[in-house]
This record gives sequence, C-alpha cells and structure tokens, in this order.
Amino acid sequence: AMAKRVVRDHGLATAPFAVVAAPEDAAGVDLPAPLFLKPVAEGSSKGVTGRSLVRDRGELAATCRELLERFRQPVLVEAFLPGREVTVGIVGHSAGARVVGVLEVSFTEHAEAAAYTALNKDEYEARVAYRVLTDDPLAAPARALALAVFAALGCRDAGRVDLRCDAGGALHFLEVNPLPGINHVRSDLPIMARLGGMPYQALIGAIVDSARQRHGL
Repeated sequence: AMAKRVVRDHGLATAPFAVVAAPEDAAGVDLPAPLFLKPVAEGSSKGVTGRSLVRDRGELAATCRELLERFRQPVLVEAFLPGREVTVGIVGHSAGARVVGVLEVSFTEHAEAAAYTALNKDEYEARVAYRVLTDDPLAAPARALALAVFAALGCRDAGRVDLRCDAGGALHFLEVNPLPGINHVRSDLPIMARLGGMPYQALIGAIVDSARQRHGL
C-alpha cells in the first residue's frame, strides 16, 4: 500500500484502493465490486488465489477475514483491473536504468483464475502463457510507466514493475518487486531476459555492474 501511495503522489496511475487492518474495516471500504484482495506485505503471489477476485460486495468481509487470519497482516483491497497484464524488468539505476523486457502474462485454460495466483505461478508451464512485447502498442507506455515507477520508488540495480490495464486499456501500477527473483528457470526477470535474447550471465552481469557503478568500483 505504501508503494501505491508513493506512485499515486507522483501523479502515476494506480487503481483506487483501501487497506483493511481488521475484519470490521471491510464495511468502510468505499469501492465498487469487482475488487481484488491480497495480503499487503507478501511476495511471490502468496495469498493470491482464485478467491482473491471478489465480484460480490457480500463476499468482501469474509474474504478479508480469511486473509487476516491466515497472514496476520492487513489486506490490500483494490478496484479490479480487467485488462491485459504485463511485468516490466529493469536493470541499472538513476538515469541509467533501462528496460530488459516487457512480458505479457496471460492465462491458459488450465489456469486457476485470470490472475497471477501462487498456483498459476508455481505451475506456470501449464497455466501461464508468456509473450515478450516489442512492437505491440502496449510496449512503449509500459516501458515509460515502469521506468517512472522505478525512479519514484528509488529502486536500483534490478527490479520488476507489474502493470495492468483498466477496461479502457490504460495501464495502472500494480506492484513493484525491488528484489526480483533470479532463478533462471521460474523467475520472471530471467524468463523475459531469455525470451528477449539476453543470456542469464549477461543479466546477472548487468545487475552487478550497476551496483559497482553506484559504489564507484
């Protein structure tokens, strides 16, 4: 939620949201359904399941309660964005930050739900379809928004910025991954680098070079 506040305060697009810290807070959420719920401080899609998409306001309190009890932390409640989803990989820092790739995330018929749930991520080969966007009309605005978010949040060396389109096709910030996974098989940053023609060794080298430059080494 803090990242969304910073991004919003920099004039960058992010979906309207609320934070539910206790079950009784759910009644005060002033957002229309559908809504998307997840723990406020987890990573790797933990807490994101087929039940995260709440289409009926009557389900909001119960779903919030489940997440609060399981993860012992507040719940982020966002207006659901029904459009395309991309994740943008970035290496470097300050003015030297550059995009590694724009990876569109879509879901196969075997997916748990049309969302990047923990199950879909773990079994991505069957449940998720990845596509690197180059000439697609969404690629340029995705690069621009991701770099702006990366700068606004003070990220450095490597990161991933997740974006999703609203019903009109406009991109919005979802979340940032300032310490992205680098598993060469299943992590998104190496996947997009590989699909874009960047070897794993070159990706790691770019991250290390950025850190060295920051420290004057």
